[in-house]
Amino acid sequence: MNYLSLGLKRIFLFLFLFVFVQIASTAQDVQSQAIKFGRVLNLIDNFYVDTTNINKLTEHAITEVLSSLDPHSVYISKDEVAEMNQPLEGNFEGIGISFNIFQDTLMVMTTIPGGPSELVGLRPGDRIVKVNEKNIVGIGLKNQDVFKLLRGDKGTKVNLVIIRKREKGPLDFTIIRDKIPIFSVDAAFLLNKETAYIKLNKFAATTIAEYKDAMKSLNSKAKVKNLVLDLRGNGGGFLGAAYDLANQFLEEKKLIVYTEGTHSPRRDYISATRGDFIQGNLIILIDEGSASASEIVSGAIQDWDRGVLIGRRSFGKGLVQQPFPLNDGSIIRLTTAHYYTPSGRNIQKPYKDDIKNYRNDYLTRLERGEMYSKDSISFPDSMMVKTLVTKRKVYAGGGIMPDIFIPMDTSMYYRYFNNLIRKNVLFPYVVGFIDKNRDQLKAKYKTFDDFKQNFHVTDQMMEDLIKAGEAEKIKRDNESLKISGIIIARQIRAFVAREIFETGAFYQIMTEEDKEVEKALEILADQHAFNRYLNK
Repeated sequence: MNYLSLGLKRIFLFLFLFVFVQIASTAQDVQSQAIKFGRVLNLIDNFYVDTTNINKLTEHAITEVLSSLDPHSVYISKDEVAEMNQPLEGNFEGIGISFNIFQDTLMVMTTIPGGPSELVGLRPGDRIVKVNEKNIVGIGLKNQDVFKLLRGDKGTKVNLVIIRKREKGPLDFTIIRDKIPIFSVDAAFLLNKETAYIKLNKFAATTIAEYKDAMKSLNSKAKVKNLVLDLRGNGGGFLGAAYDLANQFLEEKKLIVYTEGTHSPRRDYISATRGDFIQGNLIILIDEGSASASEIVSGAIQDWDRGVLIGRRSFGKGLVQQPFPLNDGSIIRLTTAHYYTPSGRNIQKPYKDDIKNYRNDYLTRLERGEMYSKDSISFPDSMMVKTLVTKRKVYAGGGIMPDIFIPMDTSMYYRYFNNLIRKNVLFPYVVGFIDKNRDQLKAKYKTFDDFKQNFHVTDQMMEDLIKAGEAEKIKRDNESLKISGIIIARQIRAFVAREIFETGAFYQIMTEEDKEVEKALEILADQHAFNRYLNK
């Protein structure tokens, strides 16, 4: 027994020394390479033939190193850090308007309720011509220029000069900047008496609170038995926000996701409480733009056979990034782990062989025909796993494949509509229409329901749009207009609704002939059909 004990001690000592030596060796290698790079910078700074910027060279070197690791490890300069954090923190500091640059002039489209601009009396349709005595008309203003002019620290002042219709001269405004909310919920409304629709654009610090408020409001109008959660185009965000949302749909003590990496031990995220929507029928809409946190939620729901996924294969981002601050206020977001769905799926699509091809994956999917036909998508049997309740087959290796595939609409008759969008004709036309008719529209349509039922795009409106297209060298295409004219009219109605009412109004119009939403309503109308997709 003593000999055995002594032997074990020797083995443990050997392993300890081996690991210690390995760690020490790695640390020494890192230090040696850091000294080497510092020597290179010193040589360049002291002996290079031309003037150099050592700071830029260092940033470029860091960027190149990170880009060789994976597609999502990145360097973020000090100036970019605050701007990067704003969308996910759920707010920024500014004056609280949405705007459009119309005919080289900054025009207020809406003021955020309760925000600084609304409080001082700024109105939709106002033209901002000066900011802090600087003329901004006719100078080729860009969106980024507007952000720099109007955003700033809470409590600071900005002086505006605006032109308003039916006012004889310019009006002066002094606005105190404040925190302005950025919302995750684009829309929340009832598709029918029992079915709610909620669209999320990101997973941010405020997402779960917004979702709960939306569900509370919808339940006050009807008893919600079904939920269509739209994550199409949602590129993700905070892992914690994804966990909180998935928790709403699952029983307690269910694995939602786990993360693991070479230097990051496995960490399980388990549902802590019974969710608020664990009994109703759940459908999640996904597409090739649904990534990261969207895939965490979708993967958990699919693995636990909790709901039906409709759409197209998701993006395939299963990497976890952690921010590490550097000495000058910049940071690197370094990939530290993979995340895995409850069944053990790593849904990160391959990137090791060619990061360029990884970034062009959308075009590759188009060329393969994947956007149009489910049969164009194949997964090897080695990547097949089974769901945790009904043992359905699902696959790892590059995104979440939905239970019901809906192809992208590729009709050739959409070419005219696409040209109007691509050459930025459609939305500026709508902005001009609203600018001329805002007061009449608000007076005529007191509620969104009234607008939805009674506002129609007239033949004259279509003619005006066609002429605007011709001014941009887009020829009238009567054949295409036979079909795309319906789509164009719906888009116009949606844009007008958004500017007169709210963002959610846009989606209420756009879901009227949405194929994924139509399919969701079809299977929700038949409980047996819904259950069949889950093998229940």
